[in-house]
Amino acid sequence: MPKKIETVVFHDSSTPVLGGIEKGGNVVITTAETLIAQARAHALWPLTFGLACCAIEMMSTVASRFDLARFGSEAFRATPRQADVMIIAGRLSKKMAPVLRQIYDQMPEPKWVISMGACASSGGVYNNYAIVQGADQVVPVDVYVPGCPPSPDALIYGIMKLQEKIKRKKAKSFGDLRLIELTPRTLETEVKV
Repeated sequence: MPKKIETVVFHDSSTPVLGGIEKGGNVVITTAETLIAQARAHALWPLTFGLACCAIEMMSTVASRFDLARFGSEAFRATPRQADVMIIAGRLSKKMAPVLRQIYDQMPEPKWVISMGACASSGGVYNNYAIVQGADQVVPVDVYVPGCPPSPDALIYGIMKLQEKIKRKKAKSFGDLRLIELTPRTLETEVKV
């Protein structure tokens, strides 16, 4: 499949225009895939899933001292239907695992998971029958943030690593970009309404 190249021209009032030809200005040439990946990476909406002491550190990342908004993840969501990144902060009990999976399934595609802290990543010091020994047994985890509890700086670093991962992902088809696709049947129903 040949690569589709999109051209975006930015024009400001200081750029001289002579007979339809611009002198100076900025021209950006990129693929639609790269443009969408950049937009997704820098507009992450985390879903808070605070289970223990790591949740306090997660909450402090949006405070004025650390300011997660600088990295495009300011809007923490309380509903899974508006979030695309789940941050599992704290120990995950076996009673809570089905709830975690249900909330993960309610999130729209594409979605990512960050496992924050030793307890969420590997069970931590709780090696017993009640604690899941790693959140990756319940949901696929993209980034692990180590520590007990990890500092807000560590979580911000984990989010930056997730952004790099999102930017590197290559779509195998145009459908992988998850843009709205209209089929002939959809068009017929829209015309009749």
